Amino acid sequence: MTTLDQPTATLVASGDRPVRRELGVANALSHGFLLLWGLLTVLPLLWMFISSFKTNGEILADPWGLPGALHLDNWARAWTGAHIGRYFLNSLVVVTGSVSLTMLMGATAAYVFARYEFRGRQVVYYLFVGGLMFPVFLALVPLFFVVRNAGLFNTWLGLILVYAAYSLPFTVFFLTAFFRTLPTTVAEAALVDGCGHFRLFFRVMLPMARPGLISVAIFNFLSHWNQFLLPQVLLQGDESKWMLAQGLFALSVSQGYAGDYARLFAGLSIAVLPVLAVYVAFQRQVQAGLTAGQLK
Repeated sequence: MTTLDQPTATLVASGDRPVRRELGVANALSHGFLLLWGLLTVLPLLWMFISSFKTNGEILADPWGLPGALHLDNWARAWTGAHIGRYFLNSLVVVTGSVSLTMLMGATAAYVFARYEFRGRQVVYYLFVGGLMFPVFLALVPLFFVVRNAGLFNTWLGLILVYAAYSLPFTVFFLTAFFRTLPTTVAEAALVDGCGHFRLFFRVMLPMARPGLISVAIFNFLSHWNQFLLPQVLLQGDESKWMLAQGLFALSVSQGYAGDYARLFAGLSIAVLPVLAVYVAFQRQVQAGLTAGQLK
């Protein structure tokens, strides 16, 4: 058994200390930054949620204080009086349809790009990915005329198709990388056992890609649920078809000098709760999907 002489042992011991100190400082800075970021994110949401149970007088007199009593009528007035309930259901229908269509088309295209070799595959793939660099607001005017000429203006179907089209580049880009990490031996074994390509995709590969699918579906859900610009352009006039973001905007504008802030905060809380519920329910799947693509 060999032992280090005294000078070498001293150098090793002294060499470890700066590294440990640097790691400790880096961890402290990273944790401090994350804590600050968490407070900047949570505190406004918490303040909005608490304010939704106050009266307008309490909000103006003591905006940072707790409510004297829980005024649940604010939520009722927002749900019925401001028609937030109707806009909420409209958004739920449109987002469900758009996310389902996006995931079906995006997963199918991504699987083909990741698993099959054909002429022009890279060109078509880069055309999909190139859509990530195209901002939505640059296409609003031609998009308006395309949707109107197709007879889909002021319809939910037109909005669903537009949502799906603008979400496909990110979906294809993310899922292509994810499908490439899945083991090819399972697919080869299924083909040897007589499994067809369509059955292989829907019965074998999609269940294996569940973490990635859930992650992308949640990102698309958040994007579609919070979308304001596209509904404002493609859904005009008929208020019964408005999305939740349009309803909240109309509520904030229509108040004028009345200042019914309690009802506005209640409407905002109603819009935020589904997003928080979805993320809390699927946070483990989101983390697994984001990291699984980097394991291979």
